[in-house]
Amino acid sequence: MRTSVGIAPIPLRHFAVEFAVSAVSFWLVAAVLPDITIDEPLDALLAAGLVAVLNAALWPIIARLASRAILWTAGMLGLVLNGAILLLAEWLIDGVEIDSLLAAALASLAITVVSIAVSSALSLDDDDVWRRQTMQRMVQRLDPPTPTDVPGVLFLQIDGLGEGVLRQAISDGHAPNLARWVRSGTHRIVGWECDLSSQTGASQAGILHGNNEDMPAFRWYDKESGTVLTSNRPRDAAEIERRQSDGNGLLAGGGASRSNVFSGDSDDSILTFSTLLDRDRQSDHTANYILSDPYAVGRLIALSLADIARELRDARRARRRGVEPRMHRGGVYPLLRAATTTILRDLTLYTLISDVFRGVPVAYADFVGYDEVAHHSGIAAPTALDTLQRLDRQLGRLQAALDDAPRPYHIVVLSDHGQTQGATFRQRYGHTLEELVTTLVEPGTELEVPELTSEGWGNLNGALSEAARDEDSRLGAAVRLVTRRRTVDGDVILGPSFKTARADAGDGGSDDKDTDGDIVVLASGNLGLISFTDIPGRASMETLAQRHPGLLQGLAEHPGVGFVMVRSDIAGAIVVGGQGVRVLATDRVEGEDPLAPFGPNTADHLRRTDSFANCPDILVNSFYDPHADEGAAFEELIGFHGGLGGAQGEPFVLYPAAFAAPSSELVGAASIHHLFKSWLSSVADVPAPFTTIEPSGTAPDAAIDSLTQEASR
Repeated sequence: MRTSVGIAPIPLRHFAVEFAVSAVSFWLVAAVLPDITIDEPLDALLAAGLVAVLNAALWPIIARLASRAILWTAGMLGLVLNGAILLLAEWLIDGVEIDSLLAAALASLAITVVSIAVSSALSLDDDDVWRRQTMQRMVQRLDPPTPTDVPGVLFLQIDGLGEGVLRQAISDGHAPNLARWVRSGTHRIVGWECDLSSQTGASQAGILHGNNEDMPAFRWYDKESGTVLTSNRPRDAAEIERRQSDGNGLLAGGGASRSNVFSGDSDDSILTFSTLLDRDRQSDHTANYILSDPYAVGRLIALSLADIARELRDARRARRRGVEPRMHRGGVYPLLRAATTTILRDLTLYTLISDVFRGVPVAYADFVGYDEVAHHSGIAAPTALDTLQRLDRQLGRLQAALDDAPRPYHIVVLSDHGQTQGATFRQRYGHTLEELVTTLVEPGTELEVPELTSEGWGNLNGALSEAARDEDSRLGAAVRLVTRRRTVDGDVILGPSFKTARADAGDGGSDDKDTDGDIVVLASGNLGLISFTDIPGRASMETLAQRHPGLLQGLAEHPGVGFVMVRSDIAGAIVVGGQGVRVLATDRVEGEDPLAPFGPNTADHLRRTDSFANCPDILVNSFYDPHADEGAAFEELIGFHGGLGGAQGEPFVLYPAAFAAPSSELVGAASIHHLFKSWLSSVADVPAPFTTIEPSGTAPDAAIDSLTQEASR
């Protein structure tokens, strides 16, 4: 029985390493900043050693007494206090001069940047020990845990990572921690097949709530309400969860939801779209822990700038080498990438570490960085695999924290879907799906294509919306001030969907709605949804043939379309391809089977979607070439998911070998929910997990490498 939770002393090696790295950093920063003077290298050594001792002595007390003030100032107080410690060192050492507290605070930020670069070059990670122990002290003050021998479970979702890419990454050394878990025998990998639609909204509803019925895509037109529902829009996510939840989700009864679309019925959620508007379900454990670190703000800034530089370098390299398929990656995308691959990743990671130190019984977290990069670069592009490797390092850090937890933990790593790759529909054919529909419908028909939030914008907006709703925080006040002109009904909405959101809310002096057209055309990866707003219920094939005689045939015969599904008044659901037809009720095929390239369960997936009240009038799936392993997204993404065809429907579960193996084929996200529920119900009887294995590959995030490489050029 675990009777107490102790804090292991920081090893002397940590102080030695911090001393050396800080000395080099201090000396380099003094050579650049005009308000800091260091007479001799020996003075830099003395100052670094003194700062290390002062931090070790004072910062745990500061974190214990001023954690809320640090949060209120968005971490800026941490920089100021760290600057004050530098000034104290300057006062004690004659050979060091710092002109002001502001200069000292800026020096603290600069020293953090240089320290990361130096530590990365030397493959050091001792600063992580410091951060964990500072956080553990805060947890013991704010949320003292109760030790227990009953294991907890951490479900860690790597968004968009297909089973095939994972296995190749393990083989090629891009995921050393996951590889070690598998090769040591503590974990096993099993693949599963996600539903149609293969995307985070439907998958997380199924995994977390056991129900993703009537969710045909990431966004869809709801004929009953006459609106478009979008999974990562907070108000829509709350409504969708209300429809799907029975109150007994995966995280009900004490679980924690971190960075998800849906909550799994958790009452402790952070960065979860479905609970952003529900203050009763907001967590009290927000950014306190990461902002308690004196170097946290500086580290996030440095790593974000490094990732922006890395993206600019990678995009230029892809253009120079003529990589295909390739898409435009400029504009604000580098900023969105840094937000998902660095800021959200680290916020999620350190919140999870605090959860571990608090002893939560179960937590589910989504890491979205790989998915975002693969969308724009390709599923196995070097920059996507590099993003995966950096996340793998974070999993090593999380594992290292488990040894100090008040309970043992099992780790389950999974994905919600994979991705398929290929040049986009517009790149291949010179027009979009909606432009194609426009040429096929009768003249005078008005199409509406709502400009909706991408996953990258949605993740950033969700984080900002949650911060803005913290009315007791200076951080929340700052976010509200900066985003006041981009807030609709309490939601922060940056990006192209702001105009649509204002129209939906009746704001902005416009009476336009996103569904004013005769036809609404939506895209979810390589899945297209066409709905006729003036036809109540499901529009039949016969009705569509009368109103728009060339539409169905024109869509089915287009080379970029694999098949379309419509409902006939006579035969029920029918799948039409360029060279053949399949009647789903009887599986009778005339001509070539349009579903042949898409896998053995495709007809079942389509029959299920056809039964949804929200099934679009016409469901369009792009072509899929199994020989080239390519399809074409109707969105401007070269790595895509949402429809059928290829690895987008082939996610994985990497689970402890001590858990019971699945007894049957895993098809559909609800099957994963039931599997996870069975594991949780028997976790007390499962042997102790793997946390005694030494983590590997936990060298610090080499986040400054691209900046230093660019500087060297």
